[in-house]
Amino acid sequence: MKKSHPVRRAVLAGAATVSGIVLLLSLKPASDPGAASAAGGAAPPAAAEAPQGGRGAGTGTVTGDAADTQYGPVQVRLTVSGGKVTAAEAVQAPKGGQSDQVTADAVPKLNQAAVTAGTADIDAVSGATYTSAGYKQSLQSALDKAAAAGSADETGAGGAGGAAEAEAGGAGQDTQVLTGDVTQTQYGPVQVRVTVSGGKITNAETLQSPKGGRSDQVTADAVPKLNQAAVTAGTADIDAVSGATYTSAGYKQSLQSALDKAGG
Repeated sequence: MKKSHPVRRAVLAGAATVSGIVLLLSLKPASDPGAASAAGGAAPPAAAEAPQGGRGAGTGTVTGDAADTQYGPVQVRLTVSGGKVTAAEAVQAPKGGQSDQVTADAVPKLNQAAVTAGTADIDAVSGATYTSAGYKQSLQSALDKAAAAGSADETGAGGAGGAAEAEAGGAGQDTQVLTGDVTQTQYGPVQVRVTVSGGKITNAETLQSPKGGRSDQVTADAVPKLNQAAVTAGTADIDAVSGATYTSAGYKQSLQSALDKAGG
């Protein structure tokens, strides 16, 4: 009995060791880092689904503050679509005397420069220093308002940005900038470009109009009225401006041409 006692001890110790190993193996899956990682595997896809930015930029028309110049106020209105300037027009510009001719020559160039640059960093038109400076000031004001509206639209769901977007025809509506055919009149060519959003005219501008002599004053007076009438009516069925019969007729013909392209 005394000789076998050490053997029995060894057997008991071995059994205890085996039991301990079995116990450890049974506990391992619960503390395995790989198991914990698998349990949290759904987290990365949820993060990937987080918004990467706001909704797409809407389309709308924004008017800059009027800038006073030595010869009169200048005020710019922009049509912005997808964060880009698609059209620009001067709703106010110096008038009377020499200013009529300067305005008729400078404003179309400034409008085109604003669309091309997409910023207020545009060159002044030679011979129209004050008008150009006022235009750039009002243009910057309009761009600032457009940027602020865009930020509000991205960060606010159903906020002021959404309301402005709805007024402009909604984010889902396509925007088209369409240029009508050139119409020849007794005093020179007339050509109209319109911006159409949500099936409505949101902006109209005259790319070509009679120039020289008396035509400069007639154009400076009639064209802004015709542009406004086109936006208000939404069709080419607008009244002729008194004293500008030929220009009005050419404008309506080119406007109809642009609208026909929109229909197509």
